[in-house]
Amino acid sequence: MSGERVYVASDVHLGSASDDRERAFCRWLRHAASDAREVVVNGDLFDFWFEYGSVVPRGHTRILGALAEVVDSGVQVRMVGGNHDWWGGSYLTNEVGVIFHHEPVRVTLAGQRTLLAHGDGLGQGDLGYRILQRAIRHPVICGLFRWLHPDVGGAVARTASRTELRNEGPDPRQLARARKLEEWAMAQLREEVDLDLVLLGHTHLPVVKELGGKFYVNSGDWIQHRSYVVLDPGAPPRLEHWI
Repeated sequence: MSGERVYVASDVHLGSASDDRERAFCRWLRHAASDAREVVVNGDLFDFWFEYGSVVPRGHTRILGALAEVVDSGVQVRMVGGNHDWWGGSYLTNEVGVIFHHEPVRVTLAGQRTLLAHGDGLGQGDLGYRILQRAIRHPVICGLFRWLHPDVGGAVARTASRTELRNEGPDPRQLARARKLEEWAMAQLREEVDLDLVLLGHTHLPVVKELGGKFYVNSGDWIQHRSYVVLDPGAPPRLEHWI
């Protein structure tokens, strides 16, 4: 373990991923745990995750075991809910042992005051998604969805997911959304004097951009880039790619 070092990844979309991608991410987790004090998964680890009272969604045995192994080794794992897996809860926190954030949060990572958020619904525009987001996260809607048989709920989620389109790279709309998020992040850095770092995912486009010694960082994805971020105290963020 290297001092206060932190590893960050996002947008793995397990459930739409090949076995190779899942196994690669498990190897990355174990590597990160051997070299860092904390691991951050900044949204959309799963292409769909919804917690039921007594049912664990099928297909994530390896990754859940790897996360628990990392936590048991003494390395803190922090997860942020994304637009695909915001519905995480007590299973992930109590059974696996991760810290789970449903909303953007300000934390200190590697000695840097950080605004940590997945990125969905932030910045200007995207009004349609904002309306949808409020609806599908409403407690009443979540309660009704929980009454669906898990097979039915999973089928609905898979139908709504558009992750497979990411295999073809970003389209103009996605690139425009990425620019809006970057503008939003840079505005936060300008406005908040004590903020050192804005750390996002969601766009699937890895970015490190500096503003007067402060940084906007997007950790990219594991669909096309297998990218991740390494944070060290007193050093600029580093983007890396897992082979």
